[in-house]
Amino acid sequence: MSGMAAKAAVQPGRADRALTVVGIGELKVTGDANALLVTYALGSCLCVIVHDPVAKVGGLLHAMLPRREGDAGTAPDRPGLYVDSGIPALFRSCYELGARKDRLRVCLAGAASVHGGGAGEADDHFQVGRRNLLTARQLFWKNNVMIHGQDVGGSGWRTVQLDVGGGNVVVRSANADVQL
Repeated sequence: MSGMAAKAAVQPGRADRALTVVGIGELKVTGDANALLVTYALGSCLCVIVHDPVAKVGGLLHAMLPRREGDAGTAPDRPGLYVDSGIPALFRSCYELGARKDRLRVCLAGAASVHGGGAGEADDHFQVGRRNLLTARQLFWKNNVMIHGQDVGGSGWRTVQLDVGGGNVVVRSANADVQL
């Protein structure tokens, strides 16, 4: 995708677009075809993007940690903090708005190695990004959900945007813009 086309895809083209920011540990789902869902500063966190093109339902999850176990009392009202509780909550919210599992397009972004002191994964002692991605893949495999696109790993930060009406997913990083 050329730089000019990527900028057009990432920036709203109409004034009536509703921009909704999804923060760390949050999930947002909408059936508003004019909505743009966006999350910023995606490092080792994992963004799960879902879209049903027929129902025009889309959602983003910006999960910080892989598993809720051991943290049960930390944030019981915020399932989006964790991959293992956020993904089921994201899917349930989509179903409540008319999405169907067999039509959902699922993409992943993030899961970078950014917490180390050096230049790579060897310096990332906790490997949170890698564990986030592994947890998501295990959940999807167990529940027979296909991943349609991904921009994961590496060592940089990302911004993710979903155009709910068209289903376009753009992942912007310092290196390139990727359309999933």
